Amino acid sequence: MKLAVFKSDFRTGGDMLDRLSAEKLGIIFVGNGIYHAAVKDAGAADPVLQKSANFYVLAEDLEVRGFNASQVPGNVKVVTYDDVVDLIFNEYEKLVWV
Repeated sequence: MKLAVFKSDFRTGGDMLDRLSAEKLGIIFVGNGIYHAAVKDAGAADPVLQKSANFYVLAEDLEVRGFNASQVPGNVKVVTYDDVVDLIFNEYEKLVWV
């Protein structure tokens, strides 16, 4: 199964991510979830980014919160709303919101 997970919260849902598995897993950071991709705790990347998955972060949510694409790690792709629609319809069969 190809599963896309929308991660919209920074403080909760990490335990749910640990229990998910799929042949292709995509994690899309939206809303306050973008902090997983943009904030480094004492210089280290967020533990969520250590998971075996494709990572995406919504550009508009980054900008609204004062971040830009240069502040995102290389393993996270910055995407637009149009890109997210393409991911939903072309890349992933199932969607989950955490």
